[in-house]
Amino acid sequence: MSAPLPHSLPTGLPPALPRGRIICAGLGPGDPELMSVRADRAIRAARHVAYFRKPGRQGQARRIVRGMLAPGAVEYPMEYPVTTELPFDGADYNDLLSGFYDDWTARLQSLVAQGHEVVVLCEGDPFFYGSFMHLYVRLQGRVPVEVIPGIPGMVGCWNATQVPISWGDDVLTVLMGTLPEPELIRHMRGADALAIMKTGRNLPRVRRALAAAGRLEDAWLIERGTMEDQRLARLVEVDAADCPYFAIVLVHGRGRRPIAAVRSA
Repeated sequence: MSAPLPHSLPTGLPPALPRGRIICAGLGPGDPELMSVRADRAIRAARHVAYFRKPGRQGQARRIVRGMLAPGAVEYPMEYPVTTELPFDGADYNDLLSGFYDDWTARLQSLVAQGHEVVVLCEGDPFFYGSFMHLYVRLQGRVPVEVIPGIPGMVGCWNATQVPISWGDDVLTVLMGTLPEPELIRHMRGADALAIMKTGRNLPRVRRALAAAGRLEDAWLIERGTMEDQRLARLVEVDAADCPYFAIVLVHGRGRRPIAAVRSA
């Protein structure tokens, strides 16, 4: 049996890099106090932080963690190449976004290969219509990835209304405002409770569909739910030209089964 090599003997191999990884932290609906303890801890300890934003904007995710990042933390703003300039279902739009996600996958993978731990910020829950999903499916199997769940934005919004979103056997339907109007109407007519996301410039279409489905009078518009500048309004009372980007439309369920009245003591 050969003797072990002395520690001073060079092996010709470079020292092993520390093992890097990606952590995606779900930030919750917007109020930093509604962030999980685990996400808070990861963000405050981060030395490399990435987040999505529109060109020239601070970004909603970065705004939520204001004052939380460690001094000297390196930031990587991932700026979308396109937002509303092209039709979302067009080939050009999809090609641009695909290239964007491919590019940032390579950048993040390179940072991990250098031994860095990168925290990616994601509003709401990363696996609920979050942009991080497009990076996740590309990074999976290539680098270690951990996802920290977050409260979805729509949950914060319906709690802001102080009305339960569903009762008894109600079925909650989540819709995208980007759907064709006939499809929106079909789903709205068959649903008990509704949460409609991706409104923004699609809000006029959502409003028309709700009216056609007979649900407009019960609809609420919640802008920046749980945040300091939160706004709640009945959709029927909102100016038709008012299309806030960070907004969700809700229609509360009424309950399929009769609910006994609460008796006072």
